[in-house]
Amino acid sequence: MNVMQWMECRPVSLVGWVLVWMVGFGPVVGWGQPSWKEADSAMVAQIHAQILGEGRCYEDLRVLCKDVGARLSGSPEADAAILWGARTLQEIGAGEVRMQPVVVPHWERGGPERGWLRVDGGAAEPLRISALGGSVGTDGPLEAEVAVFRHFNELDSLGPEGLAGRMAFFNRPMDPLMINAGGAYGGANDQRSRGAVVAAEHNGVAAIVRSLTHALDTFPHTGAMRYDDAVRQVPAAAVSTVDARRIAGLVEAGHVVRVGLEMDCVVHEDKTQANVIAEWTGTEYPDRFIVVGGHLDSWDIGEGAHDDGAGVVHSIEVLRSLHVLGYRPRHTLRVVLFINEENGNNGGKTYAERARERGEWHVAAVESDAGGDAPRGFSIDAADVATDAVRAWRENFMDYGVGDMRRGGAGVDIGPLKKEKPAGKRPLMVGLRPNSQRYFDYHHSNRDIFENVHERELKLGAAALTSMVYLLDQLDYDGLEGEED
Repeated sequence: MNVMQWMECRPVSLVGWVLVWMVGFGPVVGWGQPSWKEADSAMVAQIHAQILGEGRCYEDLRVLCKDVGARLSGSPEADAAILWGARTLQEIGAGEVRMQPVVVPHWERGGPERGWLRVDGGAAEPLRISALGGSVGTDGPLEAEVAVFRHFNELDSLGPEGLAGRMAFFNRPMDPLMINAGGAYGGANDQRSRGAVVAAEHNGVAAIVRSLTHALDTFPHTGAMRYDDAVRQVPAAAVSTVDARRIAGLVEAGHVVRVGLEMDCVVHEDKTQANVIAEWTGTEYPDRFIVVGGHLDSWDIGEGAHDDGAGVVHSIEVLRSLHVLGYRPRHTLRVVLFINEENGNNGGKTYAERARERGEWHVAAVESDAGGDAPRGFSIDAADVATDAVRAWRENFMDYGVGDMRRGGAGVDIGPLKKEKPAGKRPLMVGLRPNSQRYFDYHHSNRDIFENVHERELKLGAAALTSMVYLLDQLDYDGLEGEED
């Protein structure tokens, strides 16, 4: 693919210089040199003022959602998103933009999908469904009696012929007692990812799953599922939480419930698309990399605004705002817009593999893939000394409501860097953690649209992410080198 160059320097705007003076260094002129702690706090304040006042991430998100739209990997819309990402990064005017080829799966939902419900042999009633990503089609209409389960072991107790031509309905809700919605999602996700395999292992003809959201609504949520090569492939779809409650209630009351599906899903040959990479060379350590990114691909319903359009525009805003403020990074900063996080993570895997092949030292990796709601903190995936270094910055974030610094997964796209360990060194990994309570209302559904992202909250997330990248750029990584868990 073509490698595009961008201008290395761009004049700082008048407003940018005024912000630097008023919020940052102006008050200390004539009073001696500020301490590092004071300088960091001043820079974090400058970043927030710049992005809240002049940030472009909300407009970038509008263009991505409305002009490009849903962009599942392998699709023409994903091609358009890649070109949009490269062009937008190039227009910032700092560093180099290039494409990194990635082979991705290409699944299509096909024609309009149809679902229906029949109670005790009565007339068919319309049922809202969404095929799960990667599902096979039904090869015409498919109707079967439903058997309801919450856990796989309930089905296992029936034996290999336990379904006997029926359809498995996995109806385990996200745990309402878990405060962290992401944890509740993880606790229910296996029924979506493995439900079709478990149903087929017990002679089922299909699987339907309860949508993964705490909301009680009429929107089915899609998402990735997988097959086992040794097990017959059966269709899989999600139903809304409202319909899930009705189906389960009818079966529990002793009614015979049959569900019909008609889906024209198609799996095409793999396709070559690309990660988009923008690189800003460091002044002191050009061969040490700090990567920050989100994923360009989304599911094929909705617009992928929260998942992960927000993370994409957050990451672009990091480079734009630091450049406008006249900042010169010590380490080389890379913004990576990954492809294929939703159904394979080939973008993240490819990036890490190429980094290992080149022996690149990634001192830190940062990801935004938890939506565009107000930021609350960061997840830290690092050894003890590095974790303590990040937690020491809590005071810099407290005034912005982003003081929750906890250990945990930093993100799917940057995760392979931990496994590959380019240059034999473990990167310090950090993930932005916005408020999680509303995220799964939109996630993987028709509700994940631009209008459901709040401009100020999105900009606060971009400012928090940019501040974290700035602070990571100040660290002495030689002091952290070689440390393990």
